[in-house]
Amino acid sequence: MSRAIQDATACGEALSRLPQLGLGELRQQWRVLYKAEASPHLSRELLLRAVAYRMQEVVLGGLRPQSQRQLHQFAQQLNDSQQGRVRPRPELKPGTRLVREWQGRTYEVLVLDDGLSWQGTSYRSLSAVARKITGTAWSGPLFFGLKPNRTAALKPSRGPGSAGVDGDAAS
Repeated sequence: MSRAIQDATACGEALSRLPQLGLGELRQQWRVLYKAEASPHLSRELLLRAVAYRMQEVVLGGLRPQSQRQLHQFAQQLNDSQQGRVRPRPELKPGTRLVREWQGRTYEVLVLDDGLSWQGTSYRSLSAVARKITGTAWSGPLFFGLKPNRTAALKPSRGPGSAGVDGDAAS
């Protein structure tokens, strides 16, 4: 039997035993294969997958240099395209008034030099004000319309004239 087949067979057997290993044993395998300590934040599942991948890479070989270059090029293109999408959070200047209607009431918050003021009380963050108004945990920038609601943006549009979530006709 050739050396390559023996190595591949041994690798397959080792891979089949990986799911039975404990967390400590997986971390030991990581140390052997990567020559470094595994992050304590890695889940067991991620450790298992990374160890399995590295075992196969060592025995069967990794990606060819051309594939590595292509992946690097794709990643660079993705990074370049994402940089234009990142919008800086709008800076709120002192004196700005944020107005939000919620459950039939209008709420007005004043931006100060060192925080925010609502109903004569100072707050350090918009989220604290939103929490006080709603009684639940809210993102302040989302509540006051400074940040788009990602889940609403992902929902498909139902077209003109269809009923909204609250049953009112869309206008």
